[in-house]
Formats: sequence, C-alpha cells, structure tokens
Amino acid sequence: MVRIIGIVGFLLFAAFACKQSEIQEMDLSGEWNYQLDKSEIGENEKWFNAEFTEKITLPGALRDYGIGDEPDLDTDWTGSIYDSSWYFNPAMEKYRQKGNIKFPFWLTPDKHYKGMAWFQRDLVIPENWQNQELVLHLERPHWQSKVWFDSLEIGSDNSLSVPHRFVIPSEWVTSGLHRLTIRIDNAIREIDPGINSHSISDHTQGNWNGIVGEMKLLPRADVHFEKVKVSPQLANNTIKIEVQLNKALSEAKLDFEIEGKNHDHKLPRISKTWEDGKTTLSFTLPMGDDYKAWSEFAPNVYELALTLKGSSGIADFQKVPFGMREFSINDKHFEINGTPVFLRGTTECSVFPLTGYPPTDKEEWARIFEVCKSFGLNHMRFHSYCPPEAAFSAADEAGIYLQVEGPSWAKYSTSLGYGAPIDAYLMKETQRILDTYGNHPSFVMMAYGNEPSGRYVGYLENWVDHFKRYDSRFVYTGASTGRSWAIIENSDFIVRSPPRGLEWKDRQPGSLFDYRHKTENQQRPYVTFEMGQWCAFPNFNEIDKYTGALKAKNFELFREDLADHHMADLADEFLMASGKLQASCYKQEIEATLRTPNLAGFQLLSLNDFSGQGSALVGVLDAFWDEKGYLSASEFKSFCSEVVPLIRIEKYTFETNETLNAAIEIANFSGRVLENSNIEWKLTNDTGQLLKEGIFEAVSIPQGSCNEAGMLEIPLNFIEKASKLTLSVVLGDYQNSWNVWVYPTLDQNNDTNSILIAEQIGPEVKEALEQGQNVLLLAAGKVENGKDVVQYYVPAFWNTSWFRMRPPHTTGIFIQHEHAVFDDFPTDYYSDLQWWELANRQQVMNLENFPADFRPLVQPIDTWFLNRRLAMLFEARVGKGKLMVCSADLSTGLDQRPVARQLKQSIQSYMNSERFNPSEIIDYSIIEELFEKKEREGWKSYVNENP
Repeated sequence: MVRIIGIVGFLLFAAFACKQSEIQEMDLSGEWNYQLDKSEIGENEKWFNAEFTEKITLPGALRDYGIGDEPDLDTDWTGSIYDSSWYFNPAMEKYRQKGNIKFPFWLTPDKHYKGMAWFQRDLVIPENWQNQELVLHLERPHWQSKVWFDSLEIGSDNSLSVPHRFVIPSEWVTSGLHRLTIRIDNAIREIDPGINSHSISDHTQGNWNGIVGEMKLLPRADVHFEKVKVSPQLANNTIKIEVQLNKALSEAKLDFEIEGKNHDHKLPRISKTWEDGKTTLSFTLPMGDDYKAWSEFAPNVYELALTLKGSSGIADFQKVPFGMREFSINDKHFEINGTPVFLRGTTECSVFPLTGYPPTDKEEWARIFEVCKSFGLNHMRFHSYCPPEAAFSAADEAGIYLQVEGPSWAKYSTSLGYGAPIDAYLMKETQRILDTYGNHPSFVMMAYGNEPSGRYVGYLENWVDHFKRYDSRFVYTGASTGRSWAIIENSDFIVRSPPRGLEWKDRQPGSLFDYRHKTENQQRPYVTFEMGQWCAFPNFNEIDKYTGALKAKNFELFREDLADHHMADLADEFLMASGKLQASCYKQEIEATLRTPNLAGFQLLSLNDFSGQGSALVGVLDAFWDEKGYLSASEFKSFCSEVVPLIRIEKYTFETNETLNAAIEIANFSGRVLENSNIEWKLTNDTGQLLKEGIFEAVSIPQGSCNEAGMLEIPLNFIEKASKLTLSVVLGDYQNSWNVWVYPTLDQNNDTNSILIAEQIGPEVKEALEQGQNVLLLAAGKVENGKDVVQYYVPAFWNTSWFRMRPPHTTGIFIQHEHAVFDDFPTDYYSDLQWWELANRQQVMNLENFPADFRPLVQPIDTWFLNRRLAMLFEARVGKGKLMVCSADLSTGLDQRPVARQLKQSIQSYMNSERFNPSEIIDYSIIEELFEKKEREGWKSYVNENP
C-alpha cells in the first residue's frame, strides 16, 4: 500500500510539472532505494526486477550514511601497508580491539564496504520524451557501473575520470512510470589501476561506493554533437573549432556565439553551413584584434555556444568553455602566450577529509585555488587521478595551470606493458579525459599517471606519441616519477625527483647551491617531482574538524600514545617547533629551485597534509587547506611568488672577525620586465633595531631566474656579543628575509674551577655528585639508551612508518629557550639554522626511565609513531650535587664550530651562577642507565617489502 500511494503521488506531481512546461532534463538527485550485494548474486537473481526497501540519498556514498561494516582487523583495504608493527606491537593491542579500532595508516571510515551495491528509483517519463533516446548522466560513480531501464540492460562503464553516460533506446521510452536500476561496484575486477592509485586507494579517497556530482536524465536529439574541440591560434587571432556529429545532417546550419564568461568581451554571432553527408567538420573563426588572452596573470575565460539547426528546427545545442592561450615550450622553459612561466605547484592526491571523494562543486575548488594563490602557487598536479569538471572550471577562473593524470599508479598490484587490461584501459581513459575536459584553458599538461612498473618504457613511449598526434593542445610526459625510473625520451617535459632536497647531512646550511647539475642534462623543461615532504608533528586540535564519514583515528592514536609517554602537555609545542623547522626547509628548497637557471618549476608534495601512507604530515597547511599556526600565507609567499628576492650566502653562522658576503638575485616570473627597479637591503637585530641598510642602483629586471642585482659585504666586527640578525632584501612589494647568527671570535673567560667537566659517566662523576659538586657531563658518542634514534638536522622525510623507520627519525627540536642556560646563546623555541652544528648527526638520550613529569632543556621531537621522550640537554639534582648532561658534541673542533663553542660558554656561565638550581631530583642509577650497554627492545617492521 505504501508503494502504491508513493507512485500515485509521484504521478500526480509529474503530471502537474508537465503541464507547467516541457521538461528539458530530469534531476535524479534525492531519495533512492538500495541493496548491498555482498554475495554478488544480484544479477543472476535479476534484482533489477525486485523492490529494494532500504533508503539512501544520492548523490552520496554509502559510508556517508553509515552503510557498510565496522572496520576491523580483517577489513579488505585497498592500499599497501609497509609497517605492520601496529598488528603486533603490544603497545598497540588496545587499538586492535573491537570498538576501539584505530589505524595509524590513514583516516578511518565509520563504515567500510567494498563490492557491489544496487541503487533503484521509480521515475515518470513525460509525454514529450516519448520515443526519444534518453541519456543517463552520472558525473562520478565509484567506480564500475551497470544500468537497467526496467528489465532492459542498458550497459556498463568503468571510468574513474569522466562522467558515465548511458543511452536508453528510443523504442523503450514511453511516457509514464519506469524503474531505473544502477549497480555500482568498487572492488578491483578485471581492471586494476594499482591499489595505491589516488583514484581508488584507501590512503586518501578511501575506496568508497556510490555516485556523486550531477545525476540527470535528458532526451537526446536524433542528430547531436558527439565532440566539440576548440583550439586557440594566437598567431592569427583565431580559433579552430572541430565539430563531430553522431551522423550526417543535410540542409543544416551551425551558429556560433562567443562571449566572455568572466569578462565583457563579446563577438557577433557567426553562422556556417553544414556540408551534406559530413559528420565531422572544422571551422576557423576570427577572435578579433581585441580578444582577451588567458594566463595566470589574466585568466580570461570565454564561452562558445553552438546551435545546430536542421530543416525541422534546432537539432542540438551545447556550450563549451575555452581560453585564448598557448602553453608551449621554449628550450628548457614553459611559456604562456610567449611569456616565460615558472611552475610553482602542489600535488593534489584527492585529500578531502570530510568526504574522501573530490568535490564536484566549483565553490570548494575556487576556495582551494584561492589558498594556493595566496601561498604564491600557480600550478597543481593531480597525482594518479583526474578531478571533476568543477576543478577545471575553478582553475580556469583562478589562473592555475593543471597537470592531469590518468587514474593509475601501476606499480604495487599491477604493471604496464604486459598486455593486461590496464594497458588498453589507460589509453581509453586518457582519450576520454582529453575529450571531456580538453577545452578548459587551465588544462595544459598530461601524464599517464605515477611511477609505473613493468615494461613501461615502450608502453609510455607509444602513449606519448599517440596522444601528441591525437591532441596537440597539451604538453605530455610519460609519467611523474622518482629518480630510479627511466626517462621517457619522447616526452615533451620531465617530472622527476633528482633536483630536490637539502644536502645537509655533511654540509652546513648555506644558499650558494642550486640544482643545475641535477636535471639529467635534459634539453627540455624539467619540473621537480614531489618536492619537500618535510614532516611536522601532528596537530591534535585538528581532530574535531573530522565531522564527516572519515575520522582521524590515526591522530587519536598518536595523541593517546604521546600521553602514554607522559608528554600530552607538549603536543602544541611539538607542533610549533617542528613546524618552524619544516617551514625553514621548504624555504631553503624553494629558494634553491628559484636559483636554478635550467629548471622549469616544482611540484610540492604537498602544500597541505597527506592523510595516508602512514599519515604524511608534510604540509604547511592541514588536510583542510587551513593554516596550522606556524607559517602564514604571506610568510610563505615571501619566498614563493612571481617575484622573489634571493641571496647566495656561504653560511648563516659567522664570527665577529668575518664579513657577511651575499650576492643578491631576483627571480622574476611576473610576466613583465621590472623596469627601473630599486632594490633595498637592511640588517636588523632580534628586537627589530636597524643596524645597517643600503640601496642598489636602479636596474631593469628581465623575466627569468638568476638576475644578479648586487653584492653585499658587511663586516661584522661591530657586533659585540652573540646575536641573531635578520637580513632583508626589498623590491617594491616583494620582500624576503634570512636569519644569520654572529658569535664572538674567542671564548669569554670562564672560571670552571667549580665545575667538573667530564666526557663519560664513571666513578669520578658519581663521587663529585655525592660530594655536592656541579658536574657538566659531555656525553656525545657515549649514549646507549637512545642511540637507535637517528637524528639529522632536517626532519623525517614523508613519515617513518611508510619508509619503515628510514632515518632521520626526529621532526625537529623543542627548546626551553627562555631558560637561563641560554642567556648567552640566542635561540628561539625551535631549531633554526644555527642548530645544524649542534643537532645534525648528533646523539639523543632516551629518558624513558625518568620521572613522568621530567622535562629536558633541549628535546628532540621523536617520530609520532613511537613518541619516545628524548633529550640533548637536561639538568637535575643528583645526590648532593647538580648535574648538566649534553649529548651534542661540545668538545671537538670548537675553533671551527662557533655555535657549539657559544653554547658551551652559555652553559658554563649558567652553571657558575646562582641561577643553576635544578628542581628535579634524579637517582644516579637512572643517569647511569643512559650509558649502560644492554639489550633494549627496538622497533620491528614485521615485513620485508619496501615502498
């Protein structure tokens, strides 16, 4: 009875709507019935004839409505896990219990379902649609779809990149009530794109089941547009329009109307006669001398309206966006309309923590691109997936250059070149991407996908050749890869990883270096692949933002484990201190890229955090594209923008008898020559007091990098004590700054008679403490409890879980900078560049046996997967004495290590003063245990595979 009443109501509503006007299309969003098909029996049992009783609202995913199974230890995830320690580590036992499952690998869905699900609704076909072909348009199903109209099987599709469109034959289309049934399957079947592909992986999207975006049904004319391709031709102020019909139409005309979509330029209507018997024709239309070009500097978008008219009236109508732009290659650089372009990009991996799937609304993409531009970026790469239409439309209007990829990372569960179904699928999928989104001016670059395996070289060479011929509006590269992959030699450009990183394991920080010798000597544009990947500590304040179907159980686990290690109160400090180091590394790496003359750009991985692969917190923004608190957009833009002042300087730490020499350069990718430019510089102290300043003779700055502007030579003998200074270079509205540190050349006289300075634990130290003496224990190289923790100056890369505890293990250092021990040693709460001398390859101490509330003065921040309580400097009362312990090297080569020398000086001054009064009482045996050689349980991976 309920169903009968529902149908009658629907019929009455539809009849009323038809009387109001002829329906042009039917919106299918709203309430649907559904049924899960876990046993995969639905097709054999002809579920398209059955009635489903469960309700769901589409567009949406099953998990959005709590449909599926609770994740557990047996959940069939889609994605690699290289660190299996979570499954075996006793400390993780509580997170493996039903009702408290907390995975560290990625965001956890409230419910998980992989397999077939059926969706069904009844609809009323209006009279004016009768006996016409109907098109069912599903913008983004995930991902294999099959459709029935009543009992007629209409067809299937499996695109991960473009809308699924099904044609219902005209002979089945009658007015009145019909049933539409759609089966969606998100399990990997014949086509395997790769389990870590961001088009399907649980690492980011989560392998969801459902349909999002537009869902509509509309009639299709007997003769209609199959494809419209717009190719701008700036050299002669025209556009070439290629139009393909499904079949020939005689005595037809084609009207063209062109007007600005976000500007007011409009052209008169132009009519052309369609040649009888032709299904494909090309037309060249003038744009006039006053057309508006598209670029990052002026993202002017046009809309082309085409009306096809036959003898009986309008046959079809379509609107197409385009831009007057030519994205081309000039030697080793890209150009937009003949103007040099330097790509400042981020990699988007389908990280959308509220839904998992990418948004299909233009407003959200516009927000994301606005954030990117506020951070100085002009480019986005989509890693192993293609975004929806809304992303292209928003990028068009924002002036963002897009590199799109096929939906495949063919490495882990699949490979290329062996004739498997994935080979043909990716050829078809690429063509569908080009045909569907290729008119958007923001779409300029194309790759098959990410880091393939197999016989990929020959396959990708063919892929590149084929699509260069198929559509010349884009530049192509075979794949985006790391350094160990072969270069696809017929690629238009290269996206590869060698030109990146900071070589500070053995060399102190400076800015003389660049990457000109790391571009494989390629005579084509070379773009740095996945640059950065510097970790920061988790922001636990972010947890409450996960209000959708995906929850940050990984963050909850990390937070609770931090508390288990007695450091819950330090979470915010760890975030800020690690974030400041992360920001400094990004600044140094981006500036080195801008100093490189033969690079065409970079792609970060990424500006925002990556939720999967062990939780890769590599963004200066969180997964929601929000700032974390330690770096603002304006600060980032000072070193990442269309114009950036740069310096080449040997080092950042000096002595007072040295001269600060700095070569000033300007990277100018503003789209114009900067005429008659004044370049100013100033040197200030840590209170902002101006110490020195100057201005260079006005010059014109051409477009490009490595534009020399002048040389600074600043003798530092006017500095009287250890100081932090800031050097700033200003060019109009563009300013960039660098911290430098200056230390006295010689030690100040220090009376150490009252201090026992020892370099190893032993009877002498114990006796001195028992007698009430002050002891400075310089423990570098002697630590046993903590020597398994590898510390470099730079933070962990990507994360220690995904790379199975590959060093370094730490993410920076938190410093009690206001403590009196640093009165003669200028420092902030984080490890700025001067700390390289003290932190790089230096030992740390594991304070696991110390009292729970014990806090060191200098605390390395451990990987959040282990949260060991670490120290490089601490003080304590031991026996009747007072003890200071330092695991950084403060003994060797101090004549060449002014930073270490100054810290030692500051420690000794403090220990000689009445301020040396540690509050914590520690038993000598606990100190001794730090240096005891014995078996200690270390980290275990439990797997042998590597990513």
